Amino acid sequence: MKYLINIWVIVKREVKILHRNRLYGCCMIVFPLLTVLFFTSILDEGQPADLPVGVVDLDNTTTSRSLIRRLDAFQSSRVVAHYPSVAEARRAIQENQIYAFLYIPKGTTDKLLASRQPKVSYYYSMTTVMAGSLMMKDLKTISTLGSAAVGMATMRARGFTPQQIQTVLQPIVIDSHQIVNPWSNYNVYLSTVFVPGIMMLFMFLISAYSLGMELKFDRGKEWLAKADGNILVALLGKFLPQAVVFLAIAFLFQYYIYGVLHFPHAGGVWDITLLSLLEVFASTGFGIFAFGLMPSLRMSMSVCSLWAVLSLSLAGSAFPIMGMDTPIQSLSWLFPLRHYYMIYQITVFNGFPLIDAWFHLVALIAFTLLPWFVLRKIKNAMLTYVYIP
Repeated sequence: MKYLINIWVIVKREVKILHRNRLYGCCMIVFPLLTVLFFTSILDEGQPADLPVGVVDLDNTTTSRSLIRRLDAFQSSRVVAHYPSVAEARRAIQENQIYAFLYIPKGTTDKLLASRQPKVSYYYSMTTVMAGSLMMKDLKTISTLGSAAVGMATMRARGFTPQQIQTVLQPIVIDSHQIVNPWSNYNVYLSTVFVPGIMMLFMFLISAYSLGMELKFDRGKEWLAKADGNILVALLGKFLPQAVVFLAIAFLFQYYIYGVLHFPHAGGVWDITLLSLLEVFASTGFGIFAFGLMPSLRMSMSVCSLWAVLSLSLAGSAFPIMGMDTPIQSLSWLFPLRHYYMIYQITVFNGFPLIDAWFHLVALIAFTLLPWFVLRKIKNAMLTYVYIP
């Protein structure tokens, strides 16, 4: 009972500190909400649309113009310019005016009709990976469709039946089934990882910052005195209000993407709730641990920033972990976001039982318990350390 009273006293003290310092409100409420709105709105169409494409049409026939109209009809592509030469189209790519261009040499139609295999080239920039990949897909498709259209017309003129034409032009029919996200919605893939990653950044920083401020303004002794010298009680009282705020933001984010935007989630509500709890507790635990290792406001916040930024690359959502070098694969297990992403992918996104993600569940619990190893060092820092800017 005594410990509960001490925790309540410290909680009231922390609420006053949070209210007085506007930085807490910005980093705990304003910036996370802006992050949610930014990522979910910038990707609200699912995939980029009407990306600018150029054309170099030296053939200038009905067939070539038909190919260009089909390219322009694709969702991802929009033909914005015709260039008289490859050199000018290449310069347009270098100046970032277009992402790709289609080159149709002179005599393409004549060679098609004569079955002499003309060469149609396309060039695309991979400076922007997503735009380059989409352009490559559309240009490859339009090149294939062009040859198929001429082949179909030629075979029809020779008296082939539609079934025979289909057998020759497409001997193997691909029946594609995309599981869970059949729309290839990039909002589903990216926002569900990037937004929690940015939230973890704020949780890391606020955890280390709040402890560093106790040291900076020499409030550590007074803070510990309210907990009767028990550092565990002091930490529980200090971070309970922050955890409540961050949990509210995390639950609001989950409701927004699943309840309002209707992101696919084969897993149940309990899986989503557990994931949000682990996200907040593991992030707070890591921030406290970082300060315990280096009881310095500047150094602990620098480590937290570095860890959060690296976790966005090592989570495995943008680039698969198994495609990285072996040392990097091992390093990825040290980032909470990696385990968050794996639990989300296994239980929420694909709907598999939680036992299939037991290792990542244990890892996030371990991150939550990390402060246990630095309790004595944090207490010693509050009692004896002198703040150095």
